[in-house]
Amino acid sequence: PRPSSRCRRCRSDRPPPGPTEVQIPKINLRADVISLGLNRDGTVQVPPITRPQDAGWYRFGPTPGEVGPAVLLGHVDGHGQEGAFYGLKKLTPGDEIDVNRADGTTARFRVGHLDEVPKEHFPTHAVYGDTDTAQLRLITCGGGFDRAAGSYLDNIIVYADLT
Repeated sequence: PRPSSRCRRCRSDRPPPGPTEVQIPKINLRADVISLGLNRDGTVQVPPITRPQDAGWYRFGPTPGEVGPAVLLGHVDGHGQEGAFYGLKKLTPGDEIDVNRADGTTARFRVGHLDEVPKEHFPTHAVYGDTDTAQLRLITCGGGFDRAAGSYLDNIIVYADLT
């Protein structure tokens, strides 16, 4: 995915507190959140494959709970184990997602819908485009696995709204 590198968080003298942990009770997920930026080619970084249990927050977008689409990315698997976002496909509308923030507050989101899309048709604007409300996007890999390329063919994207 190629998001805009424009920082939409800089609306005050002090940026909102970043996320530290994501919890999704339905799939028994509790993952630390690390900060991510952009790769040299303009795509979003992902958590290191050596740490598949971590989720990553795209720090050039909104902080979870702030107006706009906050984006968390995680692996479906890696290093022979399930990744933090392994169970995302099981989420359904209405499921809750909690994002704990560095100031001790929690932003609670409710799943609106989930999409599985081929990577070559990634919906960049739907994921990273401006919104009028606080929203959350969770992104992981899905679909078939291309052994020659060493990657999955699709992305699973969860769209959620702040409650």
